Amino acid sequence: MSIDVLKVFVVAGEPSGDELGARLMAALRRECGDKVRFAGVGGPAMEAEGLRSLFPMAELSVMGLFEVLPHVPRLLARIRETAAAVDAMTPDVVVTIDSPSFAHRLARRIRNRKILRIHYVAPSVWAWRPWRVKSIRKDFDLILCLLPFEPPFFEKAGVPCRFVGHPVVEYGVGDGDGPAFRRKHGIAGDDTVICVLLGSRRGEVTRLAPPFAGALALLKQRYPSLKAVVPTVSGVGGLVRDFCGGFPVPAVVVQGRAEKYGAMAASDAAIAASGTVALEIALARLPAVIAYKVSPFTALLFRGLRLVPYVNLINLILGREAVPERLQFECTPAILAAEVEKLLGPAGETQIRESAAALAALGADGAPPSLRAAQAVLDAVRERASVG
Repeated sequence: MSIDVLKVFVVAGEPSGDELGARLMAALRRECGDKVRFAGVGGPAMEAEGLRSLFPMAELSVMGLFEVLPHVPRLLARIRETAAAVDAMTPDVVVTIDSPSFAHRLARRIRNRKILRIHYVAPSVWAWRPWRVKSIRKDFDLILCLLPFEPPFFEKAGVPCRFVGHPVVEYGVGDGDGPAFRRKHGIAGDDTVICVLLGSRRGEVTRLAPPFAGALALLKQRYPSLKAVVPTVSGVGGLVRDFCGGFPVPAVVVQGRAEKYGAMAASDAAIAASGTVALEIALARLPAVIAYKVSPFTALLFRGLRLVPYVNLINLILGREAVPERLQFECTPAILAAEVEKLLGPAGETQIRESAAALAALGADGAPPSLRAAQAVLDAVRERASVG
């Protein structure tokens, strides 16, 4: 590479993106040594890798069309601020991670069109609103894909892309020590434990906590020694603790990766918000029911535009519902409790077995996804440097 020091502006908008960004930064530093500099927006994980975030990442963590509306003025201001920071730094590459609405608007506001624009985590245009692929082709120079079925879709549409694998396979999910977690938190070996994952956004926690709590109340009638373990993240930790204070069963709220994976290893089944955590649960060999709720207006919009039958990646890869999905009007205490009760029996082992093949397709074998992503970024920068 002819560049003396690689300047990377990286932007993440939510905890899963923060994790991706941190691992990408670490991999780039391993590849480049001290010849790489970072700036941008991120959370605790990226800050631990040396990033000084332009503003708190939590300000970008808003989900759903109607949920976003009250925050539009602030988000637009942050887009302008971030674009100005990019123009001032003139980095070699801008890497936006997930949060596609923010990423697209940022990419369009970057004045220097010579700056390479890479988007990490392909927008799910194969799932809904496929016409968005035109804006992806216009706004970004390269897309880094997490899923094996994405490159053919994007290549057919003329979008440069590269499959790097899903980063969840390198998180060390299987390292959790269940017995140690139970001892640390005073949970008996014969207690029935449900891992409750309410999501990383305030709106998710607010909408999902009531039906999840209701499901626990119903399960307690069948399992008197029922306990809940509730991994959360810093941005919503206080809110989660507030809700868990009203749970009908004893609830242990934890933060941090080690505690999260210990909680999963200590559990018998899980109720979880749809998202990356569903893959972590599968890697932890923990049977789960996946649930989600948005505002009624957003739900109607999504239902009209969705092109795929499932929201869970395990189910999408397998082409069938190996993991129960109970969304919107099916996200009720009675339905969730019934699904969990099945998973505490033979159905749980069946789910674990069926999920294994899907996990292998996500890059569980081979080079770590973060390294593949770093190499893709470096290859793109080298190509751009050689051209211009």
